[in-house]
Amino acid sequence: MDIPAGTEALIFDCDGTLVDTLPLYLKAWQAALQEVAGIDADADWFRGRGGYSEQMLLSAVEKSFGVTVDRKAVIAETRRRVRETLTDVRCNVPVITIVREWAGRLPLAVASSGSREVVEASLAAIGLSDVFSAVVTIEDVEHPKPAPDIYLLAARKLDVSAGRCVVFEDSDEGLKAARAAGMTTMDVRPCSSFHVSA
Repeated sequence: MDIPAGTEALIFDCDGTLVDTLPLYLKAWQAALQEVAGIDADADWFRGRGGYSEQMLLSAVEKSFGVTVDRKAVIAETRRRVRETLTDVRCNVPVITIVREWAGRLPLAVASSGSREVVEASLAAIGLSDVFSAVVTIEDVEHPKPAPDIYLLAARKLDVSAGRCVVFEDSDEGLKAARAAGMTTMDVRPCSSFHVSA
């Protein structure tokens, strides 16, 4: 595909952008919340929260259900369940096609609000572990998306100015983060036809 003139690097979100892990996360979060905290959160409750970091999601859980949960235990159980099901993960074919088209031609990075253990396992599951020059995850920054930190750090690791990066994202939080970093964005959500905005 064509990318904007002057682009020097491509940065990809992981969950929902490179890989369709959101169904896996939904089941994992539901099971972990039930097992650790006795909370029954149906699929409707999770709708619209796909781009949340783990801590943001747990803050929403505590507010919605009026409880305080053992965050470390819920996160650990959720990650464990996601890792166990990654053999079933599907890649987002249109986005993976772009990755393969530009690999070796431009530096590529992943910038994800997910944990490093799950992001790296996801990339391995779809055979893309060696394609990206940098992988930035939630553990690497103080502020998650929609703050620009993750994308700014990815640009620094690629040694490319933020304004020369194009970001592929599937969430409102991620798109806000990339725009706040001064990057061009491509929305990869269904029916978006890769809407480009600077």
